[in-house]
Amino acid sequence: MAELQSSLLLRKQLNDLKKNPVEGFSAGLCDDSDIYNWEVLIIGPPDTLYEGGFFKANLTFPKEYPLKPPKMRFLTEIWHPNIDKNGNVCISILHEPGDDRFGYEKASERWLPVHTVETILISVISMLADPNDESPANVDAAKEWRQNYQNFKRRVAQCVRKSQEMD
Repeated sequence: MAELQSSLLLRKQLNDLKKNPVEGFSAGLCDDSDIYNWEVLIIGPPDTLYEGGFFKANLTFPKEYPLKPPKMRFLTEIWHPNIDKNGNVCISILHEPGDDRFGYEKASERWLPVHTVETILISVISMLADPNDESPANVDAAKEWRQNYQNFKRRVAQCVRKSQEMD
């Protein structure tokens, strides 16, 4: 039953995005027969270091969606404090619901069933513009962001150039 509800909800969100595209990203299914695996293209937000980049990612939804969050992983190389070296996105709203066992995040900052594909991707775009270097998934990028910003900017610029060359 939960699987049926989650697939109906995801199908509705997909149709909503097709009818009303949101600036900054596009999203669709990796394979039309699997509503739980989405491919995403995030366009580097204007006035950020990522401007002009085209970053591909996958969103993988659990059958328990919307009670549990999806996982997001960038396929395009990206240098960012909140994206680990394998491309996995570490952002509060994608963390399991409830209290953080480390006490870092409030339950209200974590996954809530009201989130949609649109709110997730808008949050990720916002994260690109404003990294959280206090809770990094990529410690090296966070350290560079704080201590050697010029080098950080160079690394990001390389990722943006590479993303423009991908087909």
